[in-house]
Amino acid sequence: MEDLNLAGLVFSHVKSDSIFIGEDRGGWIYASQRPKHEVRCPDFFITKEPLSLSELSSILDSELSPGDETTWNKERLSAIISLLNENINDLVSDLEGEWEVRCPTQSEWIHAKNSEIINSKSGTKEILADAVSSNYRGAMMDGRPRRFEGHGPMQWHTATMEIHPNDNSVHALSSAPMDRDSHGLSLRLVITPIRKKPARIVPKKADYGANIRSELLWTTVLGVIPSFAIPWLRGMGDYVYSGWVNLLFGGLCVGFVTGAFWRPKRPVIMFNDGELQ
Repeated sequence: MEDLNLAGLVFSHVKSDSIFIGEDRGGWIYASQRPKHEVRCPDFFITKEPLSLSELSSILDSELSPGDETTWNKERLSAIISLLNENINDLVSDLEGEWEVRCPTQSEWIHAKNSEIINSKSGTKEILADAVSSNYRGAMMDGRPRRFEGHGPMQWHTATMEIHPNDNSVHALSSAPMDRDSHGLSLRLVITPIRKKPARIVPKKADYGANIRSELLWTTVLGVIPSFAIPWLRGMGDYVYSGWVNLLFGGLCVGFVTGAFWRPKRPVIMFNDGELQ
């Protein structure tokens, strides 16, 4: 496929492929990044750079002040995307299915980054199409945007991709409020097929029984057993009997602390193992 040009913006083609998102490390500090799962992205098009001030001024046909291209809220974002979607049908008339213009999802952004299609600037935050979530349970596995689930003020936020201030190869998922003007944001756009089939998502429920058994095992092995074994091997057998409460409590504390940094790797959720929504 050739690159597309819409309203003066050049959208580069990204080939369909599978990518893996998330962490399979078992430590508690990685809980918000689990489970690691496969995402199958279809062919789509993405702008290599975020919108510049001149490009945004051209789309809106008005003079903008410096900084306007990095100030966004929900209404302004919706207006720009709606304006660009008005002419999308003619542009993709020779492509199969229905297409839309929107912000990239995390999976589309990462896939384009891994494919070396896009350029990212250190210290920036790029707006994503995904809603904010606490982990990847319920995440979409076909690259479509994730919707907000639940209640509360985070429903007015959007996920963002935050680039390291000194190394643009390092990035992390973040968020920004969209119910008011948010400064310092960048807008990158995609032209992507509308997914109409039932969504395949990461299973919402974990195997809690297996997690509890694993936690009991490793807390005992790494904390409780050494707590009793050390004084015994040092010839303090009497204390093992008289101070067993202290040793047990200390062993449990050590076992819990090790769980923050290390536990066996968790299973990776493959696309075919996802749940149909």
